Amino acid sequence: MAKAIHSMIRVLDEARSVAFYQTAFGLSVADRLDFETFTLIYMSNEESDFEVELTVNKGRTEPYALGDGYGHFAVSVADLEAEHARLEEAGLNPGKIVDFNRDGGLLARFFFITDPDGYKIEVLQRHGRYK
Repeated sequence: MAKAIHSMIRVLDEARSVAFYQTAFGLSVADRLDFETFTLIYMSNEESDFEVELTVNKGRTEPYALGDGYGHFAVSVADLEAEHARLEEAGLNPGKIVDFNRDGGLLARFFFITDPDGYKIEVLQRHGRYK
């Protein structure tokens, strides 16, 4: 059986991205592997074994084109309103909270936040299948 262990995204500025993920999600650097042409930064926290891998290609100065496909990764939180307020207070501009209903019941409550490179992260209230 396969186990998800990390998701990789390419970032332009290591310090800016590390600071964002620390502030937004309480992730800290678990490992940093420096190579001649790129650096890998693995970020995690005690909530999960899953990691975000930031890849910095050395010498790159132009932002990455994210394309027109809609992709994101998601995190869950115990108190959506408190997290939204905390991220707003930190100046990270979270989107509006959305109640998503299906068949007359609440399926999910969430908002999106965008990292410094334009990647979307969905922040979900822990509920139902979103634990």
